[in-house]
Amino acid sequence: MISGTPATAGEHVADLRSSSLPSVDVTTFRKVMGSFASGVSVVTTLDEDGVPRGFTCSALCSVSSSPPLLLSCANSVSSTMRAILDRGRFAVNILGSRGTEISRLFASRGTDGKFERIGWDAGVVTGMPLLRATVAHAECELSGTVEAGDHTMLLGRIVGGDAFPERAPLTYWRGGYATLHR
Repeated sequence: MISGTPATAGEHVADLRSSSLPSVDVTTFRKVMGSFASGVSVVTTLDEDGVPRGFTCSALCSVSSSPPLLLSCANSVSSTMRAILDRGRFAVNILGSRGTEISRLFASRGTDGKFERIGWDAGVVTGMPLLRATVAHAECELSGTVEAGDHTMLLGRIVGGDAFPERAPLTYWRGGYATLHR
């Protein structure tokens, strides 16, 4: 919203640089946001040469069930982000309890050899890389983007997916990994 008025289609919501209030420092930001326990996912795509790309992501949420939309965030200058914009498709792989090392691998800089170290398959609908160590995955068509600071929000329409209820999810909280069990 801008000044209490709903945004119209195509209108940007707010200019993040226009506030008169100072932002918190990076340490405070990380302490506050790290206190929000979240699931851990790896967002994947294929670049223009068909090479798989991916990054670890905890910024993920559902947006709408009709149409089925999710939101994920990516560093605006990452090679994976550029590939998603070029392809217009991506997959969200929600990691299971055995995914700690996969999360660390995809959180690291560089792109070489990551997919050679793990098991993955091409998605049935989009062909995007689906990791095997997951509790669920969603194949998405890119519906829109929003620039926000040094990241870009990706709005994906879910066109394929599956969930594996017998598997436990990986979570991240205050700099460490944990597993939820029922």
